[in-house]
Amino acid sequence: MSLGVKPTMTYAAQFKQTLQRVPQFSELSEQTQQAIAAAATQRHFGSGQVIYLEGEPAESIYVLEAGWIKATRMTLEGREQALMFLRPVDIFGDIAVFTGTPYPGTVVALEPVRVWVIPAKTILELIPIHPDLAMAVIRHLGERVLHYVNLVEDLSLRSVEARLAHTLLQNVELHDGHLMVPRREWTTFDEMAVRLGTVRDVLSRALKTLEAENLLRVEKQYILLLDPKGLADRARH
Repeated sequence: MSLGVKPTMTYAAQFKQTLQRVPQFSELSEQTQQAIAAAATQRHFGSGQVIYLEGEPAESIYVLEAGWIKATRMTLEGREQALMFLRPVDIFGDIAVFTGTPYPGTVVALEPVRVWVIPAKTILELIPIHPDLAMAVIRHLGERVLHYVNLVEDLSLRSVEARLAHTLLQNVELHDGHLMVPRREWTTFDEMAVRLGTVRDVLSRALKTLEAENLLRVEKQYILLLDPKGLADRARH
């Protein structure tokens, strides 16, 4: 190696660095991290590319390192229902692996993404001999259960306006002193409707209702939150 050229980070080191950013897995021992890293491989997916399909055998667990993805199920009528939208850094595909079932939903890249792929066989073999990994898995699955409990509550008990207010508050960012939700290239009204479990026309009416109440303003590149407290009140009803 010539002088002045820094060696690139090894795949194992890069993976461990990513895994440590996942809250439930950040306290894994060096030995456990090394054992997982030895089997992990990196993959890239382009915008719109399917990572896995609903019903496929669950052969891998994924760690999302960069980009956004969505997990959805398709009804018999062809309507898409969002299960979750994930951003870095998070783990997905694990529920099917630990229950021994096919993947329960289809996962698609919403923009260019980078993931780490861990063979299911490796994780299942490591859990009995690494108690810290078993506890991390339990914590992560527990949080997934809470997510789906909240999803059922949202879809069955809250209005579209309430679900919209809640989602906006979850994704708010601070830019130049203003609270706003950026509208990414894939954040179309159709995608937002899927996320909220509704259709485009109903979402459009909900946005107009909240805008008329001076709670937000819809712009081309972002949704500006004018009254976060008011939106928080709306999210509870």
